[in-house]
Amino acid sequence: MIKYSFFNFEQLSNVKLYQTLQLRAKVFVIEQKCLFQDMDDLDQKAYHVLVEKNNKLIGYSRIIEKGIYYSKFCSIGRVLVNKEERKNKVGDGLVEYSIKIAKKLFKKDSIKISAQSYLIKFYEKHGFIYKGEDYLEDGIPHSAMFLD
Repeated sequence: MIKYSFFNFEQLSNVKLYQTLQLRAKVFVIEQKCLFQDMDDLDQKAYHVLVEKNNKLIGYSRIIEKGIYYSKFCSIGRVLVNKEERKNKVGDGLVEYSIKIAKKLFKKDSIKISAQSYLIKFYEKHGFIYKGEDYLEDGIPHSAMFLD
């Protein structure tokens, strides 16, 4: 059974925080072969969305309030699903739940994401709009996308 939950930083147990950082390193650093400073001092200000299956962390995202990362938008970032679970559409559930929580927390704020460019169609399926803003982030092509 898949379980979705969210926590602020203080609510994360040491075990959940460790599992989160471990999965982020597995996907972003090892799988994508990208060396970057993942722990960027935004985790303490973020809400953390966890997706668990049989008490094992299989997906994650973080939600950041407007004015902290983007001046005019709240954001959803660090979206990831363990490679073994991607075929099960866990990413769709994760993005939908993350949007739901962002809207619950920050009702009137639009959402901005920095999507890896190859995932534009995936995020468009969830209502995000690509406005042609492309850039390299940590050596990987990214695109700005928005949801009002």
